[in-house]
Amino acid sequence: MLQNKYSTKKILLNSIAGILLIGLCIGFSSCAKDYEKIPLGQEQSIDLTFDSHDSAGTYAIEFLNTVYNDALFSGHNRVGGDYLDAASDDAISSYNGLSAVEQIATGAYTATQPNSDDIWTQSYKAIRAATIFIVNIDRVPIIEKLPDGRSARSAYKAEARFLRAWTYFELIRRYGGVPLLGNTVYEITDNVELPRASFQRCIDYVVSELDAAKDSLRTQPQVNSTNYGRITQGAAMALKAKVLLYAASPLFNGGNIDDGDSLTGYADYDKNRWKLAKDAAQAVINLGTYALMPNYSDVFTTQAEPIAGNTETIFWRQNGNNTSVETVNGPIGYTSAGGSGRTSPTQNLVDAFPMNNGLAITDVNSGYDEANPYTNRDPRLSATVFYNGMLWLNRAIETFDGGLDKPGGTLQQTKTAYYMRKFMGNFESVSGSPVYSNTNHDWIYLRYADVLLEYAEAANEYEGPTSDVYNVLYSLRQRAGITAGDNQSYGLQQGMNQDQMREAIRNERRIEMAFEEQRYWDIRRWKIADSLYAKPLRGMDIQQSSNGQLFYNEIQVLTPSFSSPKMYFYPIPYTEFVKDENMKQNPGW
Repeated sequence: MLQNKYSTKKILLNSIAGILLIGLCIGFSSCAKDYEKIPLGQEQSIDLTFDSHDSAGTYAIEFLNTVYNDALFSGHNRVGGDYLDAASDDAISSYNGLSAVEQIATGAYTATQPNSDDIWTQSYKAIRAATIFIVNIDRVPIIEKLPDGRSARSAYKAEARFLRAWTYFELIRRYGGVPLLGNTVYEITDNVELPRASFQRCIDYVVSELDAAKDSLRTQPQVNSTNYGRITQGAAMALKAKVLLYAASPLFNGGNIDDGDSLTGYADYDKNRWKLAKDAAQAVINLGTYALMPNYSDVFTTQAEPIAGNTETIFWRQNGNNTSVETVNGPIGYTSAGGSGRTSPTQNLVDAFPMNNGLAITDVNSGYDEANPYTNRDPRLSATVFYNGMLWLNRAIETFDGGLDKPGGTLQQTKTAYYMRKFMGNFESVSGSPVYSNTNHDWIYLRYADVLLEYAEAANEYEGPTSDVYNVLYSLRQRAGITAGDNQSYGLQQGMNQDQMREAIRNERRIEMAFEEQRYWDIRRWKIADSLYAKPLRGMDIQQSSNGQLFYNEIQVLTPSFSSPKMYFYPIPYTEFVKDENMKQNPGW
């Protein structure tokens, strides 16, 4: 066992030397030749990267860029080729075999065989890299200044602190309390058998790191084409709001799955935690920096300020200008365009979208027509989901049995009669042979609509459905294109109590944030995953008669499995117990 521990530490420590050397190779055409001349020792690599004579900070900044890459991952089809939401009640994978997300949705994973969303090893690699930057950057005499005269070096250091805090948050929402390493960079000879910190200590640490980093970060107006995509003050404030919202949520705040276990939540409920989340979201709103985009679909295909004017994105990762989302997820019948229909949204999600008057389809006054189920719906439906009859690339989508986009046979195709539309460009007006054009597919981690919904949720839990809470939902529905109605309520019931408003906010969040890796975590932090996964996921079977008449029948497409309460957290990977005798497993695993 000692040999295993030593070997593991050696691998982890040597990996950082590799990162440093890669950073040094950037910009050198003769990297392969020069590689042999660079000493393999870690201290030598650090001295070269964090050069005390490099006033431009060239190699240090390149190293920071590798920290960005280690800490951030794009959500586009990232879990075994699927969106994480395909492991929630919003979608399933169209893959013909057993997909990675289906394994998550059906609980087919263990501590010895973790699921495909297990990020433990990668996260601690990112944390170590961020810490190396944090403890060494002050030796680099960077002369660059921000437009307001502040030190750019302090901003770079704050970016690394944010990335470390972000990574800890990703760990916390998967595993609960985790080991906190602080600013220590462990060596092979050090004792790295560290215990997990309590959930509360982890939350407090992340919040304190974000508070400490905030004032040194760039403000949004200071981000220009030369430093586009760098973390800003607004991002730190928005992440703080999200972290505090999670901490206030039922799973952690009074709903601890293991009484007395400080690793999985707080011991008791504290209403003031909702106020902390509310105030943090309010602080982002008060900046006046961000605003909802006029058109919902443009949020996901327009790059942020100052490139092209996206005022809603706060924190994102650039993924290039390409057709990757379309070719992986587009309807399969457009052979020249190349869609392979990987994601099948569920009827459960489709039913959550109201009518364009804002009323739920179950409301007798909504105007919903079962024979024409997609007529006069919330415009966000057609911006999120492809459905039968919807116009796309010069023809109507055909997801009836035997249609062009659901031909049957062994070809990968929709299992629900729906395809994912979100994140794709607008190609409806393309003439001639249908093809996809390159589209910006940035992955957005934090956006203003999310902050507004966080404010509404926290405010409602703290003080009930105030006018400010209503106004958040009004603003989102107005932007979506829902009609205001005679009473200017956008279909929302007036005089709701706290429970009714809670359900309204949760549903609004579901449809507004679909496929953005929100639903999967929301149903866990709300502690409703066990009840939702107990219900079959539904699709639509559409039959077309010889005269063209369509008949819609709901079908069951997957029965998920959720072993409560243990599946509210991932198991700590078994490999960690081999290395660390102080590591404690999550309940039930």
